[in-house]
Amino acid sequence: MAILGCGNVGAALVGIVQDRAEALGVQSGARLTIAGIAVHDLGVARPAHVPRQLLTTDAAGLVADPDVDVVVELIGGIEPAGTLVRAALDAGRPVVTANKALLASPDGVALRTLARERGVDLLYEAAVAGAIPLVRALRESLTGERIHRVMGIVNGTTNFILTRMGEQGADYTEVLAEAQALGLAERDPTADVEGYDAAAKAAILAGVAFGYNVSDDAVLREGITGITPSDVDFARRTGYVIKLLAIVERSGDDGLSVRVHPALVPDSHPLAGVRDAFNAVFIEGEAAGELMLYGQGAGGLPTASAVVGDLIDATRNLLAGTTAPAPDRQPAHLVPEDDLEAGFYISLDVADRPGVLGAVTTAFGAHAVSIRSVEQEGGPGGARLVFVTHRAREGHVRATLAVLGDLDVVERIGGVMRIVGAA
Repeated sequence: MAILGCGNVGAALVGIVQDRAEALGVQSGARLTIAGIAVHDLGVARPAHVPRQLLTTDAAGLVADPDVDVVVELIGGIEPAGTLVRAALDAGRPVVTANKALLASPDGVALRTLARERGVDLLYEAAVAGAIPLVRALRESLTGERIHRVMGIVNGTTNFILTRMGEQGADYTEVLAEAQALGLAERDPTADVEGYDAAAKAAILAGVAFGYNVSDDAVLREGITGITPSDVDFARRTGYVIKLLAIVERSGDDGLSVRVHPALVPDSHPLAGVRDAFNAVFIEGEAAGELMLYGQGAGGLPTASAVVGDLIDATRNLLAGTTAPAPDRQPAHLVPEDDLEAGFYISLDVADRPGVLGAVTTAFGAHAVSIRSVEQEGGPGGARLVFVTHRAREGHVRATLAVLGDLDVVERIGGVMRIVGAA
């Protein structure tokens, strides 16, 4: 096999293949040997167990090597990964990848089609939830299940940040710095904290769980950077925790909603107890009912573990002359954002004078947004109003917020978050 990329995951994969060569050979039906490891820079320091004689900067040449049977792509990003994966598939070589960005891009659809045309595997368990066997469960164990909703915590960085904010009452900026110091957040954390990473994973789940082609740029996406200690405190006092969720669910007969956003999750929900950098995905099926898969969603060894599982499957299938299930996917009919429904948490900084509450609630009523509860806190020179609504259409909530933003008594619209399970 050829390994493209030797970062944390690639180096961990090399170690696993070396340490467990005999057992992996028994499981896969053939001895797994590394023909070469493509890297960008030969001068970069690497773990001692990575054989330097196998390193090469000629990734294209390695993919074209006739002695290579399976290609493992761990470079990440769209290019040159896309070109290399395409070349491998076109040559009839199975590909195992952890590249969520590539799979969730428009190029991902073309690559899946090419794999099917060439009769080879394109496997990507590690691209969604690290070591959690989510893709395999959806593709195989639940293949006959009519799934209604897949909802999960699929980004460990944001879950760590929100866990610390909830348990310590800390500010977002403070906890982000801690996550960066621990290596849980990148120096530029945008992909994680603004929801881009989770959106790519949601797009992949839309295909695996529901059979629709969805690219990450079509996913409704909101991040966590605007969440304040006041938002977290309100959630805690009222029986909720805040989580960044990736949600893919059916709407009506043929509609699909794919979104990533922070939400208030009831303490009683299984996802509420998922702490720190762990991931978990909650599946709701017609016959199976409710299921949850939980585990390490990132990191070199956990992700490499998922890669090894796919590598064994690809090898078995290659020897048997078959491939993993890869049914055709249909274009998705995505439900317009304004037509979605949810309960909402909305906080407002307002002037502290008579008539303010009446003016604000009038705006809610004028747009058919029913208020379930309201809480008022006084402060120097103003007040804070916190509303929890019954289920309402997002379009109606947006119209309400637009009116509120124009009221002279509203100084600032603060947190706006959906509530899981609101009636």
